[in-house]
Amino acid sequence: MRKSISKEKEVALDRFDRPTRQILQALQADGRQSTQQLAELVGLSATPVWRRIKELEESGVIRRHVALADREKLGLSICVLAHVSLVRHSEGAVEQFERMVATSAEIIECQAITGEADYVIKVVAADMKGYDQFLQGKIFKVPGVASVRSNVVLREVKYETALPVA
Repeated sequence: MRKSISKEKEVALDRFDRPTRQILQALQADGRQSTQQLAELVGLSATPVWRRIKELEESGVIRRHVALADREKLGLSICVLAHVSLVRHSEGAVEQFERMVATSAEIIECQAITGEADYVIKVVAADMKGYDQFLQGKIFKVPGVASVRSNVVLREVKYETALPVA
């Protein structure tokens, strides 16, 4: 008997049956697959596949459906990993910085980290001038920012969005 996914509880990967894992894996590879295509892939009829997808969406396992764009084809040739340190005793520094991150389209990832910096952000820009304008116009305007150490990405060795579910 298959266990139902609960909204209230954190969903553990081992709670999924094999067809649900296969559905999730297939959707991560190509989110435009129809329910019928997925049903054929996992050996079920369309209705139970549709129910599993709805449960994954309602529980938050599937957060949203997106299209992945090629940044270089969009003219965003520079990718920078910036390590940002905040002033420790500055009132509201974390909130101000995180608010700026949430509203900056150039920042495509942000993680709070341990170590020498407080955050690492992934920033895309058309060129180095664009990145400098981003730093001057946004990052350095946040009063709580103490320092930024930038690492320019030379080439992307691996880029995956799919999580291991198999």
